[in-house]
Amino acid sequence: MPSDPELVKRIAGGGREAEAAFDTLLARHSMFVAGRLGRMVRDAGAADDLRQEVFVRLWTRAAQWDGRGSLRAWLGAIATKLALNHLRSVRRRRQRSLETASAGVNGSTGGEPIDGTWLADASAEQPGDAAAAAELREQVARLLAALPARKRDVLRMVHVEDMNVREAAEELGIPVGTVKSRLFHAREAFARRWQALQQELGDM
Repeated sequence: MPSDPELVKRIAGGGREAEAAFDTLLARHSMFVAGRLGRMVRDAGAADDLRQEVFVRLWTRAAQWDGRGSLRAWLGAIATKLALNHLRSVRRRRQRSLETASAGVNGSTGGEPIDGTWLADASAEQPGDAAAAAELREQVARLLAALPARKRDVLRMVHVEDMNVREAAEELGIPVGTVKSRLFHAREAFARRWQALQQELGDM
């Protein structure tokens, strides 16, 4: 069975073997890409459109893969970027219609808007809990926004994008041990801030 790098070279080279190589990689990695997008976008139609776009980019930009790391990590990074762009677009549309909904959530951190839904999943809400859930997400988002960017990034990758530490390390270009360390300290920092907030609210 040809390796991923060999198949990518065939695609980049064009010719009669390119299409067969592409079909092999599509079969090999489609489920992984679909799973990544499905967890991030949570809209089956949009996720499938994005999955197709990921593999369009593999077909048209195969020569851009430098062979460092795994092809799966490269495809995962493309999927993540496309999903985040999609989510930003959806968020902007919602903000135009409900401007107050984003007040205090996106903040002005100078980076990506922070979404706290990985700790407060709206899908579990009951109608009467909507206001409380929205307040919880706002609190979580503010605490995440206050974390240093490096810690915030690993939390996002592991808890929002559902990467394992090796995939996060490949995407960030750092050792696995560094990712583990950052993740540990990020969780510790978030837990301390969360406990302090709850204590503060309890004293009010």
